[in-house]
Amino acid sequence: MSPAPSVHDPDERVDHLHAVAARLGVPGIFDVHTHFLPPRVTEKVRAVFASAGPLIGREWPIRYDDADEPNVARLRAYGVRRFTALPYPHKPGMATFLNTWADDFAARTPEALRCATFFPEPEAGAYVAERVAAGVQVFKVHVQVGAFDVRDPLLGPVWSVLEEAGTPVVLHAGSGPVPTEFTGPGPVAELLARHPRLTLVMAHLGAPEYAEFLAMAETYERVHLDTTMAFTDFFDATTDRIGEVAGVCEHRGSMPGALLPRFAAVGEKVLFGSDFPHIPYPYVHQLEVLEALREREAAFDDAWLAGVVWHNAARLFGLHAAE
Repeated sequence: MSPAPSVHDPDERVDHLHAVAARLGVPGIFDVHTHFLPPRVTEKVRAVFASAGPLIGREWPIRYDDADEPNVARLRAYGVRRFTALPYPHKPGMATFLNTWADDFAARTPEALRCATFFPEPEAGAYVAERVAAGVQVFKVHVQVGAFDVRDPLLGPVWSVLEEAGTPVVLHAGSGPVPTEFTGPGPVAELLARHPRLTLVMAHLGAPEYAEFLAMAETYERVHLDTTMAFTDFFDATTDRIGEVAGVCEHRGSMPGALLPRFAAVGEKVLFGSDFPHIPYPYVHQLEVLEALREREAAFDDAWLAGVVWHNAARLFGLHAAE
């Protein structure tokens, strides 16, 4: 484990994080895409990143390679007022264990949303319904890691429960960082055609299939997008490589400039996400690249940014502005 960056490290630019929140008139940052997992699972996840293996596809040095307690303290120091755990399973029988751990994490971490996950297995409909009834605020699904299709018949009861409840699902279905037979917009489009009232938050803006996932946010009332890693130099290079490997030129690099006006227009559906702690650059960089969008389109003004970093998520999760 490498030495953890201190919040006093100038590269962390903590003062800038607080200054932006003050300028925007928001309580702080609402980060809908952070990860806290059981210790043994965290070790395995970080080993995958360290290996630069097929699920990652490139070197990915984790900047915040630390335990939960100091990482929670770090988010607090940054002015992050709400964040998530977002567990996700890679095999049957794992979701219940992750859900129990995430529930305990939220109980001991006041800023954390109550999170859960699921996997295509016969009991999924029952345990998702139980979690919804118990007050879970957000689910996480990662089809690349889980290696499953969102249209799996075993998930039919799950999607029906979630559509009725309106509970948000942070869904990683875009082909980044490595495309598989389960990633891409096609299966999700079919899922929404069957369940148009699902509340989905498309992780990473759906990268690299930005246009397709943006269209879903334009079409469906409850579909949102999260900014996780989007527009960062590291992630743009990663999605560029995906497009090159796949031979799909329109799916390379950052969101195309032609899409930016449409992206700005769905501003009330855009939520701030970071992927903390599994990022290879300072946390502040995610905020800085969103600020820099203003140089490309005037519509990305302070009102837009205030919505992204706080108001949109606060509205989605039913929090008052001052919380």
